Amino acid sequence: MTLEESEPRESEPRPAARPLDNFFDRHELDAILSVYGKMVALGEWRDYAIGGGRDTAVFCIYRRASEIPLYRIEKRPRLARRQGMYSIIGMTGQVLKRGHDLRQVMRIFDRKIWRVVGD
Repeated sequence: MTLEESEPRESEPRPAARPLDNFFDRHELDAILSVYGKMVALGEWRDYAIGGGRDTAVFCIYRRASEIPLYRIEKRPRLARRQGMYSIIGMTGQVLKRGHDLRQVMRIFDRKIWRVVGD
């Protein structure tokens, strides 16, 4: 095989580029991790998992590492013009909150941070 044979010719189609994976950007992770840090300090949450795929980026929150996630924070860019690309999904699969602004969607956890402690 010569060097000329190994190089693709201009008339040959090149393989299609793989689409970029969907993932959280720096500002989105900052918003998520600030709430996560507060809940860890309260002892409510202990572990997380994060992943990105072709259609969805997911941040899963666990009480213990061996359990199913308490909450899933999902980013689906395809829903950006419809219901909003951010959603928080509970343990049972129910969508708890959905919207266009991640910080606004994350406010669902504000109720859990300020709980009343009895005497």
